[in-house]
Amino acid sequence: MTTATQYIAEPNEANIRATLDSWRTQHPGMGVLALLPEGQKAVAPLLQEICAAHKIALMGAIFPALLVADKFRSSGLWLLRFDQAPDYLLLDKLPHTGDGAERVAQEIAGKLRGQLGQDNEEVTLFLLFDGMLPNIATILDELYLHLANRVHYAGANAGSETFKPMPCLFDATRVVGDAVLVMLLKQHHGAILEHGYQLAEQTYTATSTAGNRITHIDWRPAFEVYCELVRARYGVEINRENFYQYSVHFPFGIVRANHNVLVRIPVALADDGSLICVGEVPPHSVLALLDAPAAGSRHTVEALAERMVALNRAPLQDRDAMLFYCAGRRLHLGLEEAQAEVQDLQRRSGVRQVLGALSLGEIGASTLWGYPLFHNATIVATLW
Repeated sequence: MTTATQYIAEPNEANIRATLDSWRTQHPGMGVLALLPEGQKAVAPLLQEICAAHKIALMGAIFPALLVADKFRSSGLWLLRFDQAPDYLLLDKLPHTGDGAERVAQEIAGKLRGQLGQDNEEVTLFLLFDGMLPNIATILDELYLHLANRVHYAGANAGSETFKPMPCLFDATRVVGDAVLVMLLKQHHGAILEHGYQLAEQTYTATSTAGNRITHIDWRPAFEVYCELVRARYGVEINRENFYQYSVHFPFGIVRANHNVLVRIPVALADDGSLICVGEVPPHSVLALLDAPAAGSRHTVEALAERMVALNRAPLQDRDAMLFYCAGRRLHLGLEEAQAEVQDLQRRSGVRQVLGALSLGEIGASTLWGYPLFHNATIVATLW
């Protein structure tokens, strides 16, 4: 997979055409992945018009912000060129149920399984979801049942940081929500993720859940229990008015049987007191509050940089890194510290440049050819 990248600070028609025309001359079969910030979502129809006119395969997503070098930007446009357009799907009107997740996975696997190639060829299933979907982790579980470790899994969630529905995925003809954009990237080593959160010793049980909602913890109303836990451990009083201001600092961890911990940030509070998370919380999950990494800690990026170098099996000086950086993590650490993490990651890994976006949930694996995990509060990195 050969690519080129271009950040366009002023994404007007002239600038977009200039970039695409220069690429198309040398690569007539190319495809383009476009990343837009929410503040410039109106650029998507212009991209569609230009790409449709020149028969350029367009894949795109709208995020809260873009990541350019070590800065988060609310304007501009990333264009990422594939020399040869990959196989891809844009599926919308996705069902929000567990049964629906199985049908989605079956459709994705059925359409892409024949394109996987030889058994020894490394292929990444790159997935961009609408962050408002409540059953993303279940879709990943079902995908693994169909494709197992024939592919690596990587991706992130697009959408608005307001957590209100917004059409956020597009191709050359549609801009849609309740959707997933799937790309099959050949000769690609997958992605890695790190979060650096530490598990508290005491655990609790999510005794009543529905998708991404926690209704009861240890048989008591979830919000009531959450407030008590945060007050007892951190001395912070949480109420309905300040909920999101504080909840990003005190996420839950789902403790899995293999001791992996999935981070779940409560991002909204339902009228009935349910905690709404980005990502499902299965019934009877074992939960624990997580201690977030402190400002100035570099454990997360140190581990991420080491794994990036190992994943590539060669120095990274001539490679670009695509990062998806969780919006909740940025809110917890603050803008300056979040940007410092990205800067330090670039220095430690030695990559040529960092590109990407601020995301609303991240997808990667804990090990090479590992099970796909859906997290909050992480940094996901892939070589692009």
